Amino acid sequence: MALKNLLVIVDHSKHTSTRVDFAASLADRFDAHLTGMYTKAPSVVPAFVMAQIPPEARKIHDDSLENMAEQAHRLFEERVTAAGRYDRAEWRVIRGDPTAAASLMSRYTDLVIAGQTDPDDDDWEGMVNPDELVMSSGRPVLFVPHSYSVGTIGERIVVAWNASREAARAVSDAMPILERAKHVTVLCVNPSPELGDEPGADIALQLARHGVNAEAAHIFAHDIDAGDALLSRASDLSADMIVMGAYGRPRMRELVLGGVTRDLMKQMTVPVLMAH
Repeated sequence: MALKNLLVIVDHSKHTSTRVDFAASLADRFDAHLTGMYTKAPSVVPAFVMAQIPPEARKIHDDSLENMAEQAHRLFEERVTAAGRYDRAEWRVIRGDPTAAASLMSRYTDLVIAGQTDPDDDDWEGMVNPDELVMSSGRPVLFVPHSYSVGTIGERIVVAWNASREAARAVSDAMPILERAKHVTVLCVNPSPELGDEPGADIALQLARHGVNAEAAHIFAHDIDAGDALLSRASDLSADMIVMGAYGRPRMRELVLGGVTRDLMKQMTVPVLMAH
């Protein structure tokens, strides 16, 4: 599947402009349409309390939401115009729960670009929950680190592989990007014996048959967290993207690849494409 319709989540975090720049650059690379989405989150005040708030105060609140949406719209327009993508971009404002709204909108796109949670942001109640988005959207989500500066995109990629359904889905969803990469490393961290003497060799061959310059590699990192090992090897390889599957259980969210957990979401240093 080609990447022809991208969705970027726009909010009022201080990293939004970088996220939009990244999305616009990716859209330019694939000549894709880019939709910017902003959500007007409903008030968390209980209904019985809201009923006691004077109409004037409620109007001030509504006006504030409208002003924030307009600011986000201006930012989006400025960034896509600077990237030369104004004629291939559109703006959507949806009222409702940010994560639920983003999950629904994502089903009409090929790829979602979202932001990593930044603990320094003040109000994440009005923003998309990254963990829930990747589990509920039904589409691959490309997370942009909050400390990221836009540079090369998808030229040197690390695929975190453990032969799970989720990892296979991630590879399939990322194929348009993988096919354009200069080099792809299929990395198995602490591979199970079922993967054979050359873990990752079969999926590397599958990628090669799609014209991807791929190689298989594996490491054993029993003395450190597998997520740290993955990020460390990605840094050693000068990777500018990681592709991996996302795995969830009732009442919890965790990522595949053995010991790799949601800590990767907190520690990512390059964009990470996840699929469930």
